[in-house]
Amino acid sequence: MIFSRRHFIRTAGATVLMPFFPSLGYGRTEDLLPNKKLVMMYLPNGILRRNFFPGEEDATLPGFVGGFNADKTKDQRRHLNDPGIYPLEFTSTMRPLKKHRNDITMITGLDRTFKHGQDVHAQGASCYLTSVSPDQAIEKGMRYPNGRSLDQVIGDQVGRTSVFNTLEISCNGFTAGKEDIYFDNISWYGPGKIAPSIKNPRKLYDRLFMADSYREHVRNVTDLILADTNSLARKLGAGDRDSLDGFVTMLRDIEKRIEKLETLVQAVDLKQPSNEVLPRGEYIRLQADLMLAALQMGITNVSTFMIGPERWDASLMYEGVFDDPVQHHNMTHNQKKEEVAKELQKIDLFHMEQFSYVLSRMKELKEADGTSLFDNSLITFGAGLGDGATHQFFDLPMILAGRGQGQVKQGRFIKCKSGTLNSNLWLTLANLMGLEIDDFADSSGLLSDLWT
Repeated sequence: MIFSRRHFIRTAGATVLMPFFPSLGYGRTEDLLPNKKLVMMYLPNGILRRNFFPGEEDATLPGFVGGFNADKTKDQRRHLNDPGIYPLEFTSTMRPLKKHRNDITMITGLDRTFKHGQDVHAQGASCYLTSVSPDQAIEKGMRYPNGRSLDQVIGDQVGRTSVFNTLEISCNGFTAGKEDIYFDNISWYGPGKIAPSIKNPRKLYDRLFMADSYREHVRNVTDLILADTNSLARKLGAGDRDSLDGFVTMLRDIEKRIEKLETLVQAVDLKQPSNEVLPRGEYIRLQADLMLAALQMGITNVSTFMIGPERWDASLMYEGVFDDPVQHHNMTHNQKKEEVAKELQKIDLFHMEQFSYVLSRMKELKEADGTSLFDNSLITFGAGLGDGATHQFFDLPMILAGRGQGQVKQGRFIKCKSGTLNSNLWLTLANLMGLEIDDFADSSGLLSDLWT
């Protein structure tokens, strides 16, 4: 008997997608090869650049450039690169990634095209994966923000074997809008057509594992699939039984964590915004694990992941970092004060730790051929602003992780020529993912140094 690439458990009117088990059937060798995956993680409000970029630890703290415009002192503040490939350096903000030193590459010298007159934070997020600013879109006769974002373009091709072409996830836990959608979205189906991200872990869980409907009465996934998995386990080889056990354990753990966060929100004083007490780390890691489960099970091959929204002047609880909720955006604009800069770096380190968690989990999760999810993936971690204090659109922070099935050589520090468009990186990723395209947005060529 030959089983299809995807296996399902159906019970109680619900459908749960299962991992691929080689021992259940035969097939051509190429059918067993894992699909290549792409994850694009977005960091809000820029970064404290002097503690992130090598060689800048002793740099002067920046002043604040306010209003809608970006940094007008670009020529004075830019650190011109000597292009080339260098040993990877770990600055104080990069410390949480040291254990992944052979599996990541830092890329500097990237710029995002920008037009003054429209909000810098809105452009940072909404144009991150489109690489065309609102004014440029108008000049080209395109509705703001512009055409399809990179994840959608890639998903059009690599999503053919998955349930969803793309998956959009956000870790903005606020239910009430404090900013418009351009501050809280990086993915677009097309001109003016948002690809809405999922913020609520329960809704994300239901979307991924409960087909197309939301069944609130199903509270425990173990009860849902127990009978079928026990029957299925008797047909599996030893290795696949281990995979099935891991799958069931993973979903049970996710379910318990969702319930824990829901209980936490329900228990707080209604006079206090419940989102402020939602632990950021638990929330981000829960959303990340849901994303990784979807990638491992073939539900999607392309996902965007916003660690937080741009600007959004609202307090958030960074557990283990501060005793009380703090406002990330406000802190970026007060970093001229040394004591505030030190506190701001704690948030950058916190975000790096979440990124490190994602990479570690991807190395643990196994594919059908014994390779890891990390082996078959490309993961970007970057921001649409180089520094939140100055609103600069140049020298964007960027880390590329993953082995991309052997196409990318890691453990390096690639200094691009200063002023290289970030759309060149996006074009390169599209080609690494198998697309045969010669340009994307305002790109001018490939970053050939990324290829092995």
